[in-house]
Amino acid sequence: MNYSEKVIDRFKNPKYIGEMENPDASGKVGNPVCGDVMEIMLKIKKNKIEDVKVKTFGCVAAISTSDVVCELALNKTLEEASKITKDDVIKELEDLPKEKIHCSLLALDALKKAIKEYTEKNN
Repeated sequence: MNYSEKVIDRFKNPKYIGEMENPDASGKVGNPVCGDVMEIMLKIKKNKIEDVKVKTFGCVAAISTSDVVCELALNKTLEEASKITKDDVIKELEDLPKEKIHCSLLALDALKKAIKEYTEKNN
């Protein structure tokens, strides 16, 4: 598999991997075909993502894309974060093998699930 230097760097040095105590919302998703599982946890203040962490079980692309999704969501409003696309993720990583693009979608699904959970609890 040919990964860009940015993908490899994210895999080796993720910034947002970890646990979060008492998140305001979380979204957990998995793909039974490839076995990837991700959980994104959010701290939200005044409708803005103040902190974000992710736990990822998966391949190089899964770990890299979930870390990028967290970075793209940090300090965004919930509305802005919900508009992040797979193209935004791929652009940040410079490239992603076509057979690994589903990983970026999985991370986005986890983020959107967390946002939905928060919105439903607080509206």
